[in-house]
Amino acid sequence: QVQLVESGGGLVQSGGSLRLSCAASGDTSFIRIINWYRQAPGKQRELVAGITRDGVTNYEDSMKGRFTISRDNAKNMVYLQMNSLRPEDTAVYFCNALWGRFVVQNSYWGQGTQVTVSS
Repeated sequence: QVQLVESGGGLVQSGGSLRLSCAASGDTSFIRIINWYRQAPGKQRELVAGITRDGVTNYEDSMKGRFTISRDNAKNMVYLQMNSLRPEDTAVYFCNALWGRFVVQNSYWGQGTQVTVSS
């Protein structure tokens, strides 16, 4: 089992920045990828960015250049630095861990953290 706890959300003005954190605990040894997703009201959950254990990153196209994902394996932490925030970035942001010894066997989710960007 893996537990994920997000933090760092809040209210920010358009153009501002926030840094989200995802703390992983439990059986973290076989976490292969950690992703950030977001879900705005009335919309489907969408991938924001992901990072492998080796630090290979992937971004949804509209996030490139504004968002940066990073991880600290020693602390079991993943971060999402969000700059130049826009009102359309308002959403609940979720941390997701893909876990498995050789292949992905389980997917774990955190409870989410609210990000609100005012215009």
